[in-house]
Formats: sequence, C-alpha cells, structure tokens
Amino acid sequence: MIRYFFERFVDLIRYLIRFISSFFRDTSDPVGDVLKFITNFERSFGTQHPEFYQGSYSQAIRDAKQELRFLLIYLHNPHSVEAQDFCTNVLTHNEVINYLTRNRIFFWACSTDSSEGYKVLQSLRENTFPLLALVTLVDNQMTVVKKFVGNTSVESLLSRLQTAIEENEVSLITARLEKEERDMNRMLREEQDKAYMESLRADQEKDRKKEEERRRKENEEREKNEREMDEINKREQLIKLKYELVGKIPSEPSPTDSNAMRLMIKFPNGSRLERRFRKSDSLMSLYYFVFCQDASPLKFQITTNFPRRELPGRPPSLDDPLWNPQAASNGTNETLPSLESLDLKKAEVLFVNDLEA
Repeated sequence: MIRYFFERFVDLIRYLIRFISSFFRDTSDPVGDVLKFITNFERSFGTQHPEFYQGSYSQAIRDAKQELRFLLIYLHNPHSVEAQDFCTNVLTHNEVINYLTRNRIFFWACSTDSSEGYKVLQSLRENTFPLLALVTLVDNQMTVVKKFVGNTSVESLLSRLQTAIEENEVSLITARLEKEERDMNRMLREEQDKAYMESLRADQEKDRKKEEERRRKENEEREKNEREMDEINKREQLIKLKYELVGKIPSEPSPTDSNAMRLMIKFPNGSRLERRFRKSDSLMSLYYFVFCQDASPLKFQITTNFPRRELPGRPPSLDDPLWNPQAASNGTNETLPSLESLDLKKAEVLFVNDLEA
C-alpha cells in the first residue's frame, strides 16, 4: 500500500514538472509526438498492435466525426508498471486487435511525456494508468462517453468496451442514418440536376440546330430570290437590248442584188423567217437580226444542217462587248467574220438552237 501511494506521488511530481515546462516550450509537433510514441511502442512491445491513427488528436477527432466512427484513446505513461503490463498482455492481444478492426474503431495513442499526450491527459482529468477513453458523437459534438482506468484483463476490457458501445451507438446510428439520408438526397438532387442539365443541353442543341436550319433555309431562300431577281433583271435587260440592236441590223438588199444571199432561218418554236443579207455583211448582223425577232430565244446558237456545224459567235450576253453597245463602248474592237467567209451557199437554211431549253 505504501509503495502504491509512493508511485502515485512520484507520478504527480512528474506531471507538475511537465505542466510547468510546457509553458516554456517554443514549438509543438503533435503529429511528431504520435509518430514517436508508435516507434517507441513497437521497439518495446513489438509490431503486433491495433492500427494506430497516425495524426494529431484534433485530426483523429475530426476524422471520427466525419466518418461517424467510435474513437478509442489510449494515453501511455512510460513510468507506470501497470501501463507496461497493459501494453504487454492486453493491447497486443489478438482479440483486442481483431475487435477494434472488426468494429472499425479509430485507435489513437500517445505518451503522456509528450506535449500532445499531456494536453489530452489534462482534458480527461485522470491520473490513473493505464488510461483509455471512448469518444463518440453526441448532439453533433465529439464527447468522451466512457473512461477505462487501471489495469484490466482482455476479457474485462472487451466486455466493458462492448457495453459502452451498445449504450452509445444509438446516437451514432442516428447520425449515420441522417447522413445516409442527406447523402441520398444529395445524390438524388445531383442526379436530378444532371438529368435537367442533360435535358437542357439537349433542348439547347435542338434549338441551335433548328436555328441553324432556319438560317440555312433563309439564306437559301434569299440566295434563290436574289438569283431569280438577277435572272429576271438580266432577261428584262436582254429584252430591252433587242430594241436597242434593231438599229444595228443592215438594210435588206434587193432580190436582184448580185451580192445578196438568201437565208432561211428556222426558230425553235417551228416558225420560219426568210431574209436576204449581203455577202459582205458581218456575221454579227445575222445574230442581231435573229436576236431581235419575237420567236428568238434570249440565248441561242446558230447552226447549219448538212453538214451540221456551229457558226462562230457567242450567245447574247449583257457583259459581252459583241452584244451590248455600252460594253462595246469600253474600248473593244472585236468583230466577227463576214457571211461570205463562212462558205455559206447563196441560199442556205440555218437553225436557231435554244441554249436554255
């Protein structure tokens, strides 16, 4: 009994010394304190032990709260004989290791000789070793719900730990269910949002294609109308050109003129027209004469029949200096050969071919 009180007195003196010295420490390394404890534990008791949480106490509290798991804290007093026995006979036991693993319990441990371990010890307000504390979520706060102090057996520890878990798992189960419901609602909202966005994108794509199709049709219709208007304008100008070219047709020679030749002209509509030209007249005079007839198409070519050959010349065009007097006034002097040079008979049958038919 005297030895027991003496050891408690020595422990108290050590704690007071650590408490006072903690005010003069310039640096703190919580994670380093934990890792140092793990190294020392494995050096003293071997590598068979529960999976230690390798982080600070605040990190362990945060992760246990976030993952809704129990957190078991072990504070090790390296100067306690009971703590040494507890590590040797209980903490490294397979049943303890398997229980903590099977129940997914975070296990955080540190030495009371370190700054991190000492701070946690002060928060627990305990001086008896070995010391364990079970922490879980209560009213949305991580709370110590059970302390296990003093040396104990494997069976006793597991029995007391299981009882404490059963007494406090209701709040944790409730929190898990609430989290699952929140996660499910969040996933449902995300799926709904995703479906909505996909539907919106599909509608936008349809609208975009409809708008492109509408613009394409509008452009095609506009271009078609422009082409039709351009064609109408050109035809109107060609019709107007008929009247302008009448004055360029040479007068018809008399039947007794030895220089005259008689041409029978057949139009696409079946009508015929006979007209005399001088052999010296330009082939363009024949083109002008045919063009100015009501039966003449606006674009044509003149051919002989036997043998069939096309007479030189080009179809009527507003941009062609041979046809348009205004274009011809821009400086071109192009001319066509005379009728005599084309080897035409004195009486010839010519055919007018519609190039637009």
